[in-house]
Amino acid sequence: MIIGGTFINIVYIWVAALVVTVAIEAFTLNLTSIWFSVGALAALILASIGLSPLVQMVVFVVVSALLLILVRPLTRKFLRVRGEKTNADRIIGQQAIVTVAIDNALSQGEIKLLGQNWSARSQDNSKIAVGTTVRVLSIAGVKAIVEELQTQEVQEEAL
Repeated sequence: MIIGGTFINIVYIWVAALVVTVAIEAFTLNLTSIWFSVGALAALILASIGLSPLVQMVVFVVVSALLLILVRPLTRKFLRVRGEKTNADRIIGQQAIVTVAIDNALSQGEIKLLGQNWSARSQDNSKIAVGTTVRVLSIAGVKAIVEELQTQEVQEEAL
């Protein structure tokens, strides 16, 4: 192939395409450009054995497209990151006792639940006194988000 009056071996073009697509895949990890890397590798092999640039280009496009259309959905299904529940999730819905008064404005509050102390904040920004029974609604970072239980609710759940 002649570009700008200089002869460039088509093999070098396919090597460059292979290196660039692998580098893009290494930086993005989206399983998008890896299929073009395989297509470039197939075209590189054909260039090495002396087939025409037109055949190489067709093989590159066909191999890349087939892999992208047929294999990518399967790999995405198996590599999908699933949200794994943590041990912390088990406290949601549980009752706890306030051990340090909860005051969102002062960024303080602590509860004791299942033998462990947790930083806590109230859901509605209300202050909750020490000794109050609360229910854990969610977890935000390392803090339990709680709501105060009324005396009747505490008695009903104890039954």
